[in-house]
Amino acid sequence: MSEELLINISPMESRVAVLDNGILGEIYIERHHKLGLVGNIYLGTVVRVLPGMQAAFVDIGQSRTAFLHVNDMQREPRPVAEKNKAAKATKHEINEDDATTNASADSLAVTPPIVSAQSTEIVPVSKTLIQHRLHESQRILVQVTKDQLGSKGARLTTNISLPSRYLVYLPSSDHIGISQRIDGEEERSRLKTELSSLMQTVNLKGGLIARTAAERVPVDKLEEDIYYLLQLWRTICARRQEINNHQSSELIYQELSLPLRSIRDLVHADTEKVIIDNTQIYEQVRYFAKEFVPFVYDRIVHYTAEQSLFDVHRVEDDLRDALKRRVDLKSGGYLIIDQTEAMTTIDVNTGSFVGGRSLEDTVYKTNLEATHAIARQLRLRNLGGIIILDFIDMLEQQHKDDVLESLQAQLTQDYAKTKITQVSELGLVEMTRKRTRESLGQQLCEPCSTCQGRGFVKTAETVCFEIFREIMRCARTYNSPKKFTVVAHAAVIDLLLTTESDTVADLEYLLGRVITFDVENLYTQEQYDIVLD
Repeated sequence: MSEELLINISPMESRVAVLDNGILGEIYIERHHKLGLVGNIYLGTVVRVLPGMQAAFVDIGQSRTAFLHVNDMQREPRPVAEKNKAAKATKHEINEDDATTNASADSLAVTPPIVSAQSTEIVPVSKTLIQHRLHESQRILVQVTKDQLGSKGARLTTNISLPSRYLVYLPSSDHIGISQRIDGEEERSRLKTELSSLMQTVNLKGGLIARTAAERVPVDKLEEDIYYLLQLWRTICARRQEINNHQSSELIYQELSLPLRSIRDLVHADTEKVIIDNTQIYEQVRYFAKEFVPFVYDRIVHYTAEQSLFDVHRVEDDLRDALKRRVDLKSGGYLIIDQTEAMTTIDVNTGSFVGGRSLEDTVYKTNLEATHAIARQLRLRNLGGIIILDFIDMLEQQHKDDVLESLQAQLTQDYAKTKITQVSELGLVEMTRKRTRESLGQQLCEPCSTCQGRGFVKTAETVCFEIFREIMRCARTYNSPKKFTVVAHAAVIDLLLTTESDTVADLEYLLGRVITFDVENLYTQEQYDIVLD
């Protein structure tokens, strides 16, 4: 699979598009006035501790206080006897999907894993109550793992992690982990051995995770990464000491800008080109790549044509399509994608596809094609949380297994961690996808001011009947008015003067009062006023 990175820079925002074989697979957008927080490290202030939720709210200087759960805190050391007893049954294997890569590609910043305190084993969460560990006004070093989503504040952890090109440094851990995406026991063993040796050589305290990009990387490159991370951590520690006496919450460390994060986290051996349409960013990216990702240095291209870079590659068209409910399949079938507060639902339909041999064969082919489209849409729209897939009902168990296997195969391209259940008797598949930032729709759109996000409005006929009832109510309540003036949307007034004109006449006769009408173009279809004259 060939892959290209397109980096579009404007005065308002930075955008990075990932093209798989010329088709838009992922899009990352960073508004310059509203930079993402994931990966940032703050010296925050605890403003409230909630024992009932085993959580605390921490002020990090943002518009909303951030959320810190006890599970995301460094844990207390276990007694030595318990530690030795548990060591026999403990496996020190870290999944980069949980710790780094998923969050890196999903939000282009690392989501720190839950790790143990330095040189100790962990203790169960039930034995470490948050009210015994935090108090109001306490200063605490935290890192953002999830951006603000809707009305919810950012999510925090005290388990700091610092990413580089090949490694992730965990100052509060003592484990060496290898990404599960790295296959082959020989390579995994080599990385673990070399990292252990390098840590002893440079006297590095803490833990390391080898990222997927570390596969077959020579030891000298790993050593450079370790020195970089060590110096970065020392800088963070020095900065904390410098501002420790300040009263306000302070930013200690800020993640790289979107273009540089994309080079660090998204570029790999299959990346053929990195095309950038801004001279200044082009020079910055080349300098960064030369230092940290030298193999991609010669693949960085400066785009200078007049036509927009995203227009040339149809990215703008794909972005518009990604905001629609309906996704058409090549066969004639289609998907309907609905995102709600609780979950996202994706409904598969045959549409105009009639197949050839039988209904079962038609349904089977449509579902197989839908798995490809679903996997792409999950990445492109950055849909997370609980996702319900409503495939068309299939009778044969082998067909159900094939569809599930195809879906799992397509999701291997996704950097975000996913978990899939079996196909139910109703053809439903429940899955989850890790979410660290807003979806594309949440980032680019806002609830409709007309329907308040419902997706529909009352019909003009319904509003007419509401107006009749309101006039009757006003007539009973107020005896003095001689005339009623209805102010409403043009569609409603038109219906009142045509289809409902007989009802209006009957109402005038019944009440003994005149009813007049005024069109207000600024009103929505559901809005109306009744003026008493």
